[in-house]
Amino acid sequence: MSNLFSPATIREVKIRNRIAMSPMCQYSAINGFVAEWHPVHYGTRATGGAGLIIVEATAVWPEGRITPGDLGLWSDDHIPGLRRITDFIHSQGAVAGIQLAHAGRKASCGLPWEGGKQLDLKKGGWETVAPSAIPFSPGERAPVMADRVCLERIIEGFRDAAVRALKAGFKLVEIHAAHGYLLQEFLSPISNKRTDDHGGSFENRTRLLLQVTGAVRSVWPEELPLFVRISSTEWTEGGWTPEESVRLAPLLHAAGADLIDCSSGGNVYNAKIPAGPGYQVPFAAAVKQTGILTGAVGQITEAGQAEKILSEGSADLILMGRELLRNPYLPLHAAKELGAEIPWPLQYLRAK
Repeated sequence: MSNLFSPATIREVKIRNRIAMSPMCQYSAINGFVAEWHPVHYGTRATGGAGLIIVEATAVWPEGRITPGDLGLWSDDHIPGLRRITDFIHSQGAVAGIQLAHAGRKASCGLPWEGGKQLDLKKGGWETVAPSAIPFSPGERAPVMADRVCLERIIEGFRDAAVRALKAGFKLVEIHAAHGYLLQEFLSPISNKRTDDHGGSFENRTRLLLQVTGAVRSVWPEELPLFVRISSTEWTEGGWTPEESVRLAPLLHAAGADLIDCSSGGNVYNAKIPAGPGYQVPFAAAVKQTGILTGAVGQITEAGQAEKILSEGSADLILMGRELLRNPYLPLHAAKELGAEIPWPLQYLRAK
């Protein structure tokens, strides 16, 4: 049997194959609420055969949204809409996960197709928070440095959102600590210039992420998996390094994380990233050597490529993003290519 279509069991959750849909913002929510777009978008990928569907970055605070179109879980009122999505995903045999996020200094931006610029405070924007009062890029207003009370609210926000995620029917939660958003901002010596116990040393810069991970694990059922997405490198001199990612992995594992989703970049506006097919896979392979499960991501577009990554032991899951936007039925086609027999939706059997 192909490695890509072998099941994966993490804690007590069985994922039918090793293809996971990466969380990708749709920027289509209103006040954090699920819109008509979301059930169709996620449901299509579930019928397409992916084993795990991770719903996009979902804000734990209103101020933690990247844009006004981000999903939210800061209120119990958001639960019913998300429940529609999880119920359908599970009815198709896939597992529903959700990524919990706070955008930090990269919050308060316009929709990408409207330019994506930081929003003016008088035109729908809001104040952002970060480890230090350093803007993401020149010309943007500086964020407010998070004080002790704010840090406690951040931890509580992630914990409370995890409780709501469980009520919404999710079987997996991923903490977003990548791509230049709040938790990665704390990890990075480029964006974190604090002199208190959340800045400076590796131990201090990782403190908030470990506190958030522990808080989420404390309310997330023992039988359900917890993932953490990190940017394994910032591709910039003086930034977070792959070696620090390897050092961080066992600490996250001890705090309750089951898998590290190994991405990169996003915190340095002008970083030169040598993107190419599978360019981030070595990060997943290195982190996996610490004994924790890993997910590989980054221009993984073909069945044979994904199969090779798994067969070489570089990762435990393959996370696909843009390729599943292009082709939501990629898993069904990949199974045929690799000679694996997997269930098709009954409604689509005539096309098999």
